[in-house]
Amino acid sequence: MKSDEKDESLRRFRSGETPILLSTQVIEIGVDVPDASMMVVMNAERFGIAQLHQLRGRVGRGERKSKCLLLASTASSLNRLKVLERSSDGFHLANMDLLLRGPGDLLGKKQSGHLPEFPVARLEIDGHILQDAHKAALKILGASHNLDKFPELKAELSMRQPLSLLGD
Repeated sequence: MKSDEKDESLRRFRSGETPILLSTQVIEIGVDVPDASMMVVMNAERFGIAQLHQLRGRVGRGERKSKCLLLASTASSLNRLKVLERSSDGFHLANMDLLLRGPGDLLGKKQSGHLPEFPVARLEIDGHILQDAHKAALKILGASHNLDKFPELKAELSMRQPLSLLGD
């Protein structure tokens, strides 16, 4: 479908002229149709929990009651999908997705799986590392907005943002 055809289809769906919108997961982000009241996700086992959470967030934004039906073709995926039934907390769901599917190949093409050769911090277990880093950052920023006392940090940041933001 061409871009203008997609826009026209979405306009007709928003106005109620077309009662059903058939879409790929591209609908996951950036589409706001408050009156959308039902979504059916086919082959839900192919999606991560976080993705399914984003998808179900496309319905129920208006006054009408809504439902999101997740259809799976494998019984083994039902336990994973039940996590969505029990929670609407995005942070919890993202952690569960990470626990159940693994972090994937962060440096390659593999989308899910466990990587023992490349350990990744797990927020639910290693949250103290994030808290320590946050405290250290606040200490550095509290000491001075001038990063001259922290030349390595200044050099690293200068590669990522304009020097005008670093006090030069």
